[in-house]
Amino acid sequence: MTPNETQSPLDAARKLAPMVRSCADETEAERELPRPLFEALADAGFFHLAVPRSLGGGELDLPTYIQVIEELGKADASTAWAINQGAIFATYAARMPPAAARAIWIDTPRAVVANTPGATAKAVVVPGGYRVTGRQGFSTGCRHAAWQASHAQVFENGQLRLLPDGQPETRYLFVPIAEAERLDTWQVRGMRGTGTHHFAVHDVFVPEARTVLSTAARLLEPGPLYQIPRTLAFASGDAAVALGVARSAIDAFVELAGAKTPRSVIGLLRDQPLVQSDIGHAEAYVRTGRAFLTETVRDIWAHLSATGTISLDQRATLRLATTHAIRLAVQVVDIVYNAAGATAVYESHLIQRHFQDIHVISQHIQSRLANYELVGRHWLGLSVDETRL
Repeated sequence: MTPNETQSPLDAARKLAPMVRSCADETEAERELPRPLFEALADAGFFHLAVPRSLGGGELDLPTYIQVIEELGKADASTAWAINQGAIFATYAARMPPAAARAIWIDTPRAVVANTPGATAKAVVVPGGYRVTGRQGFSTGCRHAAWQASHAQVFENGQLRLLPDGQPETRYLFVPIAEAERLDTWQVRGMRGTGTHHFAVHDVFVPEARTVLSTAARLLEPGPLYQIPRTLAFASGDAAVALGVARSAIDAFVELAGAKTPRSVIGLLRDQPLVQSDIGHAEAYVRTGRAFLTETVRDIWAHLSATGTISLDQRATLRLATTHAIRLAVQVVDIVYNAAGATAVYESHLIQRHFQDIHVISQHIQSRLANYELVGRHWLGLSVDETRL
């Protein structure tokens, strides 16, 4: 079922947000989505929001999608991040034969595919498919996944197989979760609930139909969602999570500021001029980041819907908007954390979790400060690595 069948995805997110929030402590402690929460999110269709409509998915427009992820991010960053990773990876369904895509995302109840970014595995060509082996990292949501997408370089007759452009052939190979070994590596202080563990596969056979080229697969669906480079679709959701965290941090601080009297200070926290200035800046930052992201996504979506194309300039702008939203969200949480004083150092206070979560998000590839340089080079007319745009 998708949210569209009963209510809008945004309404569904708002309806489930209290459950997400109430499960946040357990999500954090267990380093995974609690089973009842996962089932509620899966049954509401959140992990299939980007699966083509022709297959039974939501194929949600990107402007609405980022609102949904932001709403969930306000309730819990790990939950929203896990949904974004599962949902956007599912855009690969638009590049696979329908029967194969349906078997992976639709026919298996509550199907989620956990993936890995680097092609660190080895897939050896055998009759009917491949045998894949490798240890792979950063697989968000693998504890609730039905499939593990192993990312591998392809070898045939002992040689690395090349694409027509001379680049090494890389593929995602969909392995049933029971045939992959999860490695307990996600020992971190923030975003613990994403369960972003490593995993290993050991000489697992994967039929040809259950694989897809990771960079060169032909697009089989015409929708504008699938014309957006996947890295930028991921980045849009990641930025929405960060903005949700920033908004929740401000809300938590406002509540604290109306109740706390700092030591050696007359009056409540909210009565302090410096605090008032800090919150003014924080509000400006979160609104600026959100406005830039929202405007950019809407403009690109309108252009794509009208023309079916996205320019390099538009891709550069979206890269800048997503990175800047995350970096502004980091500043917001830092402002709130510093203004809250010693209260914020305790694990029992929500601002502490926001501080930990946003600083893990800040280390992600989508929020690299080098992205500013990348976009700057483009606007200055210099050559850039277009795979990052």
